[in-house]
Amino acid sequence: MGIPQAMGALRERAAFVKESLHKSQTITDNMVSILGSFDHRLSALETAMRPTQIKTHSIRSAHDNIDKTLKAAEGILAQFDQTRKAEAKILRGPHEDLESYLEAIDQLRANVRFFSSKKSFKSSEGIVNHANSLLAKAISKLEEEFKHLLTNYSKPVEPDRLFDCLPNSLRPSASGQQSEGGGKNHSEKKKMETVTFTLPTLIPPRVIPLLHDLAHQMVQAGHQQQLFRIYRDTRATALEQSLRKLGVERLSKDDVQKMQWEVLEAKIGNWIHYMRIAVRMSLISFLISSVLAPCIFLIVLEQVKLLISGEKKICDQVFDGVDSLRTQCFAEVTASSVSMLLSFGEAIAKSKRSPEKLFVLLDMYEIMRELQPEIETLFESKACTEMREAAMSLTKRLAQTAQETFGDFEEAVEKDATKTAVLDGTVHPLTSYVINYVKFLYDYQSTLKQLFQEFDPNDPESQLGSVTTRIMQALQNNLDGKSKQYRDPALTQLFLMNNIHYIVRSVRRSEAKDMLGDDWVQIHRRIVQQHANQYKRISWAKILQCLTVQGANSSGGGDSNSGVSRAMIKDRFKTFNIQFEELHQRQSQWTVPDSELRESLRLAVAEVLLPAYRSFLKRFGPMIENGKNPQKYIRYSPENLEQMLGEFFESKTWGEQKR
Repeated sequence: MGIPQAMGALRERAAFVKESLHKSQTITDNMVSILGSFDHRLSALETAMRPTQIKTHSIRSAHDNIDKTLKAAEGILAQFDQTRKAEAKILRGPHEDLESYLEAIDQLRANVRFFSSKKSFKSSEGIVNHANSLLAKAISKLEEEFKHLLTNYSKPVEPDRLFDCLPNSLRPSASGQQSEGGGKNHSEKKKMETVTFTLPTLIPPRVIPLLHDLAHQMVQAGHQQQLFRIYRDTRATALEQSLRKLGVERLSKDDVQKMQWEVLEAKIGNWIHYMRIAVRMSLISFLISSVLAPCIFLIVLEQVKLLISGEKKICDQVFDGVDSLRTQCFAEVTASSVSMLLSFGEAIAKSKRSPEKLFVLLDMYEIMRELQPEIETLFESKACTEMREAAMSLTKRLAQTAQETFGDFEEAVEKDATKTAVLDGTVHPLTSYVINYVKFLYDYQSTLKQLFQEFDPNDPESQLGSVTTRIMQALQNNLDGKSKQYRDPALTQLFLMNNIHYIVRSVRRSEAKDMLGDDWVQIHRRIVQQHANQYKRISWAKILQCLTVQGANSSGGGDSNSGVSRAMIKDRFKTFNIQFEELHQRQSQWTVPDSELRESLRLAVAEVLLPAYRSFLKRFGPMIENGKNPQKYIRYSPENLEQMLGEFFESKTWGEQKR
């Protein structure tokens, strides 16, 4: 194909494309025209529909508003209905159904909150005022109901009920003695035992939740002070009445001074037991004797402790969640009773000191020391600060008084001016009194060591040993003075021998030996022997001289009795008889109470007297026997003398000797 033909074909195709483009443009213009027509129509339709849309939206909004209004009306009507029902319950009072009454009060409070938030509601203010008026009446009735319930169930507890709450170890046995034994050693036994107490039911358990709910309603209503006064006055009165049934009473220093010791001793024993009861059972609330006083006192003390611990438990339950009232009420309820117990201790500590009070003072000091940690726990709140400080102050005062009484005793022993003499030279009452006193003191070893450390941080054991040594020395000094009352120097030595021996023997058998030491014991045993030797020398030296003849030939050759006249020998036998009979008459009335010491002293005398008498009798007896009336001079055989020596120191009267 040639170029002309090709060019022609291209021109045809270009013409075809141009025509096609023209047609496409025409179609596009037509479509644009058509679409523009649609847009105009849609705008017109939208303009026509707008009023309809506005009406539809208004209808829908009105419907929603109607729904909301109906729901609000239903809520208000429901509140009105609940208010009406609550009002009916309030007007009936709490006696029929207390729980329902409390629910009605809660509902009224909710209604007040509801209508207080509906300020736009015209009747809101009137409804709120009416509800508040009902609430005021309701709370007033709640106060009455709280007081009625608490008073009705706050009765004094009988001692028998408290007795049943005690563990067996604190109950007396059939013999009337405490099962755990007497003396201070019982404290060590108690530490080894698991003592189980049962708190008394002061208010029935079913009533406690009601009191708790009533208390919370009164707190919410702002009636804390009214609640506090009702609870304090009611429970404090019940507690004090219970204590009076147990015999607890308030005594002043003057009352104490006027009492006889036996009466005061019993009251002190009571106080010791009151304190133990008043405090120790508090730990169960949180975590769950006196030597001279009868065991009944310990029982009473434990009962008081149960009472106050029971009060702690009730306060914790009734005022659970209201800590300020809980601690304040407990403090106020128990303050008077605790003050009564502590004031008696103060009166004793301030009263005139005397040695017999030392042991009960130590008991009181011991119980206060023993209970101090529990007092801190039981009265831990700020409201109880005064009681904690009062207890600590009493502990220190008791310690001070006990220490001063200790010093008084030491001085009283040395200066005892008792004129009563023991005529037979036996152990003086002062000696046995002091020794028994010291024995009792050593039952209080741990307490005494604590007491010493209150004033001196040095080794308390050495202090106790030093005090014991001083008391013993004071006693010996006094005995030395009393021994000078005897006209017979032999009886003086016998008296000192008996008393020092009694002291040594008692010390060896007691815990005081560990404090005084073996050296002290050995030294005083030697002192006993020295007095025995002095007695022998004074009593028997003169009579032994009768059995010696100066100038008699003692050589082996010739007559051994040369130079000795019969008259001299008669006089010696006569003098010996008189002196021995006088000694026998007098010293048979004397006493050596310890059997071993008595036999030892007789043997020591016999070992000196009998050999000398046998020798004299053998040597000079024939001179008398060959003369007239030998029995007038030789009255006793050695066997007779030995038998009569066996009657010495038996405290026999003259009539008994003659028989």
